[in-house]
Amino acid sequence: MKESKTKIYPGWYYRLSQFFSQHFSCRIRKIPVHARLDCPNRDGTLSDRGCSFCYNPSFSPFLASPGSIREQIMEAVRKLSPKARENTRFLAYFQSYTNTYGNPDILQKMYQEALSLDEIAGSAVSTRPDCISDQVLAMLQEHAKNKHIWLEYGLQSSHDRTLERINRGHTAAQFTDAVERTKGRGIYICAHIILGLPGEGMKEMEETIRFLNRSGIDGVKIHHLQIIKNTSLAEEYFQNQIKTFSYPEYLEILVHLLELLHPSLVIHRLMSEVTDPDLLIAPRWEQGKAQLHQEVERKLKERGSYQGARSGVELS
Repeated sequence: MKESKTKIYPGWYYRLSQFFSQHFSCRIRKIPVHARLDCPNRDGTLSDRGCSFCYNPSFSPFLASPGSIREQIMEAVRKLSPKARENTRFLAYFQSYTNTYGNPDILQKMYQEALSLDEIAGSAVSTRPDCISDQVLAMLQEHAKNKHIWLEYGLQSSHDRTLERINRGHTAAQFTDAVERTKGRGIYICAHIILGLPGEGMKEMEETIRFLNRSGIDGVKIHHLQIIKNTSLAEEYFQNQIKTFSYPEYLEILVHLLELLHPSLVIHRLMSEVTDPDLLIAPRWEQGKAQLHQEVERKLKERGSYQGARSGVELS
């Protein structure tokens, strides 16, 4: 069940692990599950091309013949070592494609199948802001009375011209509407954004951060633009129409934007990752997630700074 607004975290930045430690007496891990759902931007409802950056197997586990939701969860738990399972509960992460898009009865069945397991403390449901009905919100609201629920909306940018440029198929206003209808239901709200999208510079990225600060969400996943095989963005990249960040460039931009980000927003992610390195075209960095986290914290400390230092909000 959702509690009152998260207390502003007096640290360098507000990690998801810190958030979980404030809400649970045990460790929390996510288990990705594949619900066999589709996306309106791929099935012809909005488009059959999909977002220009998206090739789903590059960021979520690809299961050629996934078992039931229960089977996927139990198999993932069984694969963990006894030490990893000790004092640990799990969030069922509905990650692949659009996980509020489909027959409401089928959606309810899949949510219930995951949340009925004793090992499951809650779920994270990834979706699009134009694919959330009041009926599905009411379902998740009921589940949030007893389980920990995150609803993750893919925004990517607050600029409609960018959203159109990447064939996203929704507007920033639709994101705002989805968030407003989600608030007050005991559901935690996370937004996904991508830094370095085509046509955007520092000004546009700063505006997206300020947009999030005003939105009333609870957390954010920050991705850097990656060029993935089997995407239309890859074609543009090879035509020299798109530039990606070097690691030092991204580190500086990320720290700058974290200083603008409201300090109460939980940071779920600081960079993109791929499930299969062979799918990644660019940028190919030697540094990974752990090093980025360390260097972000180091830079903030060197500056005597922290998440939200320039957001106009004082730490409590």
